[in-house]
Amino acid sequence: MKQLLQVALRYQAAYVPNAAVMTAKHAITPDTASLAANLSRLGLGISEPLLHALQQTDQAFHQQLFETLKEITGANHNWAPLVKGWDMPTGENAVDHIVTAFVNFIGAREVPGVLLSCGHLIPDGTFPVARYNGCPFCGTPFEVAGISLAGEGSQPKILELWTDKHLSATLKSLLTSRTALDATQQESLRTLLAHLPLPQADIAMKETLMLVIDAYVAAGEEDKAQTLFRTPVDVMRYLWFKQTGKAQIMQPKVLTARHKRNGGHMWAPADRKQQLEAEARAALRLKYSRSECLRVAKWMNGLSMDIAQMCEAMHPKRAMWVRFIRALRLIEYGKRAQFGRLGALMDMFGKEQYEVWQGQVDALRSGQDSAATFDLLKQRPGMFARSLFANMLWFNSDDALKAFGEIASKVPARLLVTLAMYADQYFSTSPRVVKPLGGVNKQVGPNQFISKYTDEQLTRMKDAVADMCLAEMGRRYATEPNKSRTVYIDPALFKMPLAIGDRAETVQDLPAALMGTRFAVEGNALRLFMHWGAGLPAQHMDMDLTAVVAYDDKIETCSYYQLVTTGCNHSGDIRSIPEQVGTAEYIELNIDALHTAGAQYVVFTSNAYSAGALTPNVVVGWMNSAHPMKISETTGVAYDPSCVQHQVRVTSDLTKGLVFGMLDVQAREVVWLELQFGGQLGRNIDLNMVKTMLRRLEGKMSIGALLTVKAQSQQLSAAAEAVADEVYNLAWARDAAAVTQLMID
Repeated sequence: MKQLLQVALRYQAAYVPNAAVMTAKHAITPDTASLAANLSRLGLGISEPLLHALQQTDQAFHQQLFETLKEITGANHNWAPLVKGWDMPTGENAVDHIVTAFVNFIGAREVPGVLLSCGHLIPDGTFPVARYNGCPFCGTPFEVAGISLAGEGSQPKILELWTDKHLSATLKSLLTSRTALDATQQESLRTLLAHLPLPQADIAMKETLMLVIDAYVAAGEEDKAQTLFRTPVDVMRYLWFKQTGKAQIMQPKVLTARHKRNGGHMWAPADRKQQLEAEARAALRLKYSRSECLRVAKWMNGLSMDIAQMCEAMHPKRAMWVRFIRALRLIEYGKRAQFGRLGALMDMFGKEQYEVWQGQVDALRSGQDSAATFDLLKQRPGMFARSLFANMLWFNSDDALKAFGEIASKVPARLLVTLAMYADQYFSTSPRVVKPLGGVNKQVGPNQFISKYTDEQLTRMKDAVADMCLAEMGRRYATEPNKSRTVYIDPALFKMPLAIGDRAETVQDLPAALMGTRFAVEGNALRLFMHWGAGLPAQHMDMDLTAVVAYDDKIETCSYYQLVTTGCNHSGDIRSIPEQVGTAEYIELNIDALHTAGAQYVVFTSNAYSAGALTPNVVVGWMNSAHPMKISETTGVAYDPSCVQHQVRVTSDLTKGLVFGMLDVQAREVVWLELQFGGQLGRNIDLNMVKTMLRRLEGKMSIGALLTVKAQSQQLSAAAEAVADEVYNLAWARDAAAVTQLMID
């Protein structure tokens, strides 16, 4: 039940299985009232339908529900920071560290001080040892402490009722999503596939297909998996997914290089570049049993695609295919009589007796033959859409748009919307933020041909693309049968960007939000938190929480090396984790103090100081409440799940540094971001890249804007939510996969 409840919680709901309903009770029982009170201490409220459903369940179910929600919200973890009552600075400075290092280096045990269990002597007059839960010199924690569920939050998250039918509907929604699933949706889909039967659904995305195929293979239904493979690339994608855990095909050299970079360390003895590179290479080594080879040979032989087309599809990843062919013994199987098509494929691919469509396009483009280039691109509308901007700059923009307009009706809607959203950024002289597959976010300059056009020409191209794409979407809506006459669009949806182009790699266990969502700050304090190490043995594992404060003329940083700065206070640097329960760091932001000092914004970062990436169980987020949030004077614990506004869990093994939010000091709003960067320190982040990313998110089409196109095309008039034929509110928008059904192909 825990996993299914976790899925429901991401949609701000609680799952009550049909089997848990025991009796029909109408009055609120003491057990139900007690559960409601306990959930309020976690910052969770109960809707009326959920309350009625809980009344029909017994005390054992209530206890199971509460304990599961405590586990999901992290209430059972250790939340003690290094410093007790860390809102009052300890006064430690660099001199304290230097003196302590000198005393411990020379082994001067006769120096007056306190000898700690980690073996370090803290000289008198340096660190106030009584203020610490561990060693102030090496950051090793000695004490652990849980939280008291005080329920200080001022905005409880009201949970709706989910039953078995809601789970089934969500499973179908995820399967039919018309955009790639993010990490949260993928984890939810895995859970639902493991617990529910697979419904009849048209799976639109190849990454989603991999999860379904994996479910079939795990169930021993390999023949059913065969029907889902359309091209040999699908087979490779699945094999690579099983090898790396990633649904996108990332080149081996990219993955090994990323692990190698993450293994770097400023202190040479701690550098692990070569070790992590070797481990990554070993993990990517292909090795299959005879039964696995036979299974893949059957899949490849059973593909209905033309053999020459299969060779062309395999060509872009030819080097990887050579490795797979050898490891899977496909040439050997291709010589058997029952694998005739596989043998023909291996022969043609090995001799390279096939044409490559992309090579023909590139040759024609280089020869400036626009008409022939466009004729070829029209054969593959998706590829034309992906290269439209570059072709508009390379050839005459009007000719490119005219040719594209002839096949726009065949282009997937997600690509049309993407073109409409990103035209403004592409046809601009300003830098852009990109994220190469397997890499980190980086800022790049504009296309080299942008400088050949005037601002007026660039504006005209941008507007022409947006108008054409939205006009095509309007045409599709107008031809869609619809008996509705009225519509309600929640105003909040005009501030919620469409989930296209920014595939989050972190998991949101609390109600999920789309990247770019803005959260209002209720009080004067904002508290960042980071928890890591849960479920791991005690060891050295140094993760750092940092706040980078940007002013007009300077940058200030609150981190392990600067615990106190204007409007910011850090809880102390922990460099080791205790046994199994993990540890935590906090940063408190005083918004009034930041505003008075002239701060523009504060960027929240988490990064791995230790060699390697962020540990996969790192949880980062921020707390916010209209009421003052307490800090324990005895333990320093400052976590209260009822105050958590947003949090994410890192799952990628490639993430070295992560920007997970930004506070707009003047607007008193926090923007949920996900930007990956390299380097051991939070100050390694490029603030200009953060600004560029914000501009990109602000320029994205909102859900409300696309709904407006739909309403105008279908001649729907606005109406109140209670009486409208079609209702689009926040509850509907929480299901990002359901929102993608607006993209009609």
